[in-house]
Amino acid sequence: MASSRRHRVLSASLLLCAAAFTCVSGSLGPITTNGQNYSKVCDPARFASMGLEMRGFRYCDASLPYPDRARDLVGRLTLEEKVRNLGDRAEGAARVGLPPYRWWGEALHGVSDTGPGGTWFGDVVPGATSFPLVINSAAAFNETLWRAIGGAVSTEIRAMYNLGHAELTYWSPNINVVRDPRWGRASETPGEDPFLVGRYAVSFVRAMQDIHVYDGATGADADPFSRPIKVSSCCKHYAAYDVDAWFTADRYTFDAKVEERDMIETFERPFEMCVRDGDASCVMCSYNRINGVPACADARLLTETVRDAWQLHGYIVSDCDSVRVMVRDAKWLGYNGVEATAAAMKAGLDLDCGMFWEGAQDFFTAFGLDAVRQGKLRESEVDNALKNLYVVLMRLGFFDGIPELESLGASNVCTEEHKELAADGARQGMVLIKNEQGRLPLKAANSVALVGLLQHINASDVMLGDYRGKPCRVVTPYDGISKVAKASLHACDKGACGAPGGWVKTVDATIVVAGLNMSVEKEGNDREDLLLPWNQTNWINAVADASPSPIILMIISAGGVDISFAQNNSKIGAIVWAGYPGEEGGTAIADVLFGKYNPGGRLPLTWYKNEYIGKIPMTSMALRPVADKEYPGRTYKFYGGPEMLYPFGHGLSYTNFSYASATTGATVAVKIGDWESCKQLTYKPGTSASPACPAVSVAGHGCQEEVSFELTVANVGSRDGSHVVAVYTVPPAEVDDAPRKQLVAFQRVFVPTGGAVQVPFTLNVCKAFAIVEETAYTVVPSGVSTVLVGDDALSFSFPVKIELAAP
Repeated sequence: MASSRRHRVLSASLLLCAAAFTCVSGSLGPITTNGQNYSKVCDPARFASMGLEMRGFRYCDASLPYPDRARDLVGRLTLEEKVRNLGDRAEGAARVGLPPYRWWGEALHGVSDTGPGGTWFGDVVPGATSFPLVINSAAAFNETLWRAIGGAVSTEIRAMYNLGHAELTYWSPNINVVRDPRWGRASETPGEDPFLVGRYAVSFVRAMQDIHVYDGATGADADPFSRPIKVSSCCKHYAAYDVDAWFTADRYTFDAKVEERDMIETFERPFEMCVRDGDASCVMCSYNRINGVPACADARLLTETVRDAWQLHGYIVSDCDSVRVMVRDAKWLGYNGVEATAAAMKAGLDLDCGMFWEGAQDFFTAFGLDAVRQGKLRESEVDNALKNLYVVLMRLGFFDGIPELESLGASNVCTEEHKELAADGARQGMVLIKNEQGRLPLKAANSVALVGLLQHINASDVMLGDYRGKPCRVVTPYDGISKVAKASLHACDKGACGAPGGWVKTVDATIVVAGLNMSVEKEGNDREDLLLPWNQTNWINAVADASPSPIILMIISAGGVDISFAQNNSKIGAIVWAGYPGEEGGTAIADVLFGKYNPGGRLPLTWYKNEYIGKIPMTSMALRPVADKEYPGRTYKFYGGPEMLYPFGHGLSYTNFSYASATTGATVAVKIGDWESCKQLTYKPGTSASPACPAVSVAGHGCQEEVSFELTVANVGSRDGSHVVAVYTVPPAEVDDAPRKQLVAFQRVFVPTGGAVQVPFTLNVCKAFAIVEETAYTVVPSGVSTVLVGDDALSFSFPVKIELAAP
């Protein structure tokens, strides 16, 4: 919808009315018609400017349900007009009062201008808050933080929309699980655990979309197709997508060979949570094939699962340009553009995003007309796709406006509150990996040597990561540290750091900033190893050897890095993972290093030694070990071997905590209903006779049973601090091929020194104790499972005996 002409028309009027926001219809708004700007489609003055009478168009009758209005709108369009609105750069139809619209927006960790111009900076909106990358936010293990960030992003989007700088549909978040440590897009995702990823999705999507707190009970919000939404959020990339470019494998041609159990247990679970619990209004399908079928042309994935089983209240869009990829790259079934278009739409795809940067038109727009005329596609299938799209736009207020959001403007973008939230998000996501003999926090250091590559020390670009917009400002590590200590900068950009033996002895502390950047790990670029590039290991060791006191190592990266050399070197006293901390990252880094903030983040993915990746190709999709190929398992759920450097959930603090609970065990009686049947389990060899009812299917059970307990978390150290309480369940020991453990709940709590807090948990038996059997049934196993809180450093556990009573 955005265009350079519209931008010129808007800029003069925006400067006059952005502050007061008192402009009348025709002088302010994101919808341009005949040189005038309007805030909504169904404005009588707008229709009059086109020589139309709005009362004659029932799709503008606000008393009618959205589906009825969408049906009226689509029914007025010719086939040619319909097809011209099936792509991300929808042309509209002036004949019936429908304006153009640009669907593509990105808001991964703040408002981004990635895309064909639907979101742009300039005029009264020079930038937007750039929050930490998603992998950082995930490390906080804090749903309250995730909701706060999503709410801030959606507020800035809505403000920019009112000013003509944005659209209302944003294709975020990325909720693919990081199955392999080499994947280049780890920075965009919440990590390796499906439950953690799913909870992030629910929190972020709800915060992006919800205007009112939705209880599902009464009022207009009770109808999900009528529930107004603030900004449309889209969960991507569905499904089993986590290979971008690894040697000869690339995302356009890769065929992911996935077992049904892995599909349900790992690859689909975050998306199911996103749709069912988050009520996302969009799902994006991925480039890759899954067991031979392109994800964007798989009716079982799109229609049967996402729309029917999970009840999507929205639309399905292709990753750009997945339909063309079927023809050009995958050469799937030898299909041409017409056949691929028909196959994708029949499978349930509603909108096709095109590769505008290649000058290419999306396939739906290019071939949709021929697909219908050649009898390969029904016009009614085109109608259904458009109805799905227009209902979402109606819920967004594109047609009618949403009065309570129309006062948002330039003063709601880059606010001090949002910048402080960005800093707090970066602080909460910092992970203290190593801290020997209390090397951190630094105590009243008068001077520090800041050592590393300039791209990391002055990380004005690196810290922002991918899918960034234009930040409000950037506080680099050098900026942040310089505010609290006299910092000297020592660049190591030529593979060495000069002669560190001199300057390291003249400062109170030496801080080395090292890591990766987007040339090593990003979309379209997977990693070949897990080592630090650019000779960093050698010069880090050289600096450590020269320093009279142990140095501090700060790692900037998304994926794990094999820093075994630093873990085992006593001259490296502390290691902090900073991730890609966003525009306020330098402030957060200084706050953590100098003790203003006590780190409480946890690694959201396993860090491996480099030897691990030599044992398994990135293209093997199995999560469990593959015995006949001697492939190890993946993620903490299926691997705990010697090549693990730091486990999922690892993170230290400047203080110490203890656990206590009155719960010593629990027994749950699960009654099998008259129409239910017991399911078989796969037991380990040598297991004695199995119970009469080994397991019950979650799908057919009422799932009302719960296990509740309360944990006392006490701060027994000398500093206030936040602590992540992570709750896992461990399946019965006799069940074969089950996860080692699986995350089922978590809370982040603040505990003052000397204080204690009570942390209650209630675990639904079907959600917390279920496993996916090799038959792909999700079942609750009979026997003794274990609730495990914490990790090897601090833990509490108790047994839960689940008794299944057959009918």
